[in-house]
Amino acid sequence: MKSLFRKVITITLLLCTVVVAWGAGAVTFKTEAPMFVSQGETFRVAFNLNAKPDDKNSFIAPSFENFNVLAGPTVSQGSSVQWVNGQKSSSVSYRITYLLEATKSGVFTIGAASIVADGKRCSTKPTAIEVRGEGQSASSSSSSSSATKKESAKKRADSRIEQGDLLLRLDLSSRSVYKGEPIRARLKLYSRVDIAGIESSKVPTFNGFWTQQIEVPAGPYRETLNGKVYQSYNIAEYLLYPQQDGTLTIGSAEMTVLAQVMVATEDSFDPFFGVSHQAYTIRRVLKSPVVNVQIKPFPAGAPASFTGAVGQYTLSQELSASEVAANSAVTLRLTISGSGNMNFISAPKLSLPTSFELYDVKSEEKMQNKASGSSGYRRFDYPFIVRAEGDYDVEPIEFTYFDISKRQYVTLTTPSWHIKVTPDKSASSSSKLSIGVGREDVQQLGNDIRFIKLDDPALRSVVAPLVLSPLYWALVAVMLLLAISGYLLIRKYIRDNSNIVLVKGKRANRVAVKRFRIAERYMREEDRRAFYKEMLRALWGYLSDRFNIPVADLTREMVREELSHRGASAEAEAVIAVIARCEEAQYSPIETLDMENIYKEGVEAISKIEKIAK
Repeated sequence: MKSLFRKVITITLLLCTVVVAWGAGAVTFKTEAPMFVSQGETFRVAFNLNAKPDDKNSFIAPSFENFNVLAGPTVSQGSSVQWVNGQKSSSVSYRITYLLEATKSGVFTIGAASIVADGKRCSTKPTAIEVRGEGQSASSSSSSSSATKKESAKKRADSRIEQGDLLLRLDLSSRSVYKGEPIRARLKLYSRVDIAGIESSKVPTFNGFWTQQIEVPAGPYRETLNGKVYQSYNIAEYLLYPQQDGTLTIGSAEMTVLAQVMVATEDSFDPFFGVSHQAYTIRRVLKSPVVNVQIKPFPAGAPASFTGAVGQYTLSQELSASEVAANSAVTLRLTISGSGNMNFISAPKLSLPTSFELYDVKSEEKMQNKASGSSGYRRFDYPFIVRAEGDYDVEPIEFTYFDISKRQYVTLTTPSWHIKVTPDKSASSSSKLSIGVGREDVQQLGNDIRFIKLDDPALRSVVAPLVLSPLYWALVAVMLLLAISGYLLIRKYIRDNSNIVLVKGKRANRVAVKRFRIAERYMREEDRRAFYKEMLRALWGYLSDRFNIPVADLTREMVREELSHRGASAEAEAVIAVIARCEEAQYSPIETLDMENIYKEGVEAISKIEKIAK
């Protein structure tokens, strides 16, 4: 009995060890700081670690130059364990907070902080903060107060987005390249306001380029552009290969962005939370500037073996056999490795003796697309058959490419190779072949070369014809039924998709579930601002799709009215209450709000509305 008990304890401890190891993710160390502050304002900067440090004294703080440190460091830590569908997941948070004061206006950078966790030193990335002067704050507040009396809240929210707060740019790695030289083009959105979503987008036109889209992390990232601090988002990234020289123009990209602006609500003050705010969604149409790229032609004097390859490459060859019998097959394998415009590399020319028969060249490739271009290899197999015996020397193969770094042509040459062809003892001499030769004397020369039949041709019917047979009419009937069924299904699909209200209603719950999952991840990471922001996107986005009302035009009163018509007044108040709590908590200085309850209430409210809407 004691032995059995020990085995159970041992197995339980092993399972716990495996579960904990499986739940542990990569260690991250990030900086949390506001993007804008006013001169003289106090604000918090936090360094968040998703693990427990090996040594608390290993933390090295940045210098906080150009800021006054009023308090800190303050350390807080926590852990959580969750069971989802029978699977256990755990998370650990370690947070170091400073209270700073902005002393002067300008754009300043908080340096990298570091700490030792999981046996290695982790560092944060430098973070830029824009400090606005006192004059800017006063003017904005005064203009806001005067606008309160004259304009509606929607117009005040629209006026908060100034020129230059939203930018769409196409960043190129170079604007002067050679023909065939890859260019990295990254379409980026720069924002100084909260982004609620993207309504529509149009990619730029790359006339004169061969394009290939590559994967890129979306962001956001904090960047400084023209003396201002932005949150940047990577929309798409391309590799561009110019196909002609001269000046090529890249057209504008277009994007309709939904920005979210918080505006103080008139005549509303709460003694605990302060002034109440209302979130408004503002639509902005952005265009990227037209970009001109200068494409330089290749220098004169290109060798005959140059076919347009650009980059840096190596060349190797491999012969399947150096001594074979006549009428045997041989393969020469040529491999070109390196980086550049590998998609445009063609098989180099192979010169063989006249007694050799060369067949179609087969190619194989393995490439990886990176910001610098395509890298990997292209492999060419040259199959040929040697017909006559003897000793043969084959000329070397030349491959020429244009080296960008050296700005010159580079020719790679394989070593010349020798092949010895011995007599074919298994086959009769071709010179003795005659019309009267027997079938047993004829040998197969290769897999694709057979002896030609010399008898008189005779055609005969092997089976009865299919046309007009019972099977033929059965097949015609089946195909006719399939055609009619396909036509009816296509008509139904087109009719359903033409109904925009129906399409949006069907996808409303699916899109909301995806956003709730993102909010749940932020909740586990204890990123409260991102959590409440994603919850608002999920709730407003669901209501917009379900009722076919644009997010920019959707209000709480419209939600009440739409749900009341469907007999769901209680559900309307529930979802509006969750939206109000999210909007208040997003800008509340209190961190003790229960994100888990808000998450559950939001999911429950959407679930009830979905049941009623169906």
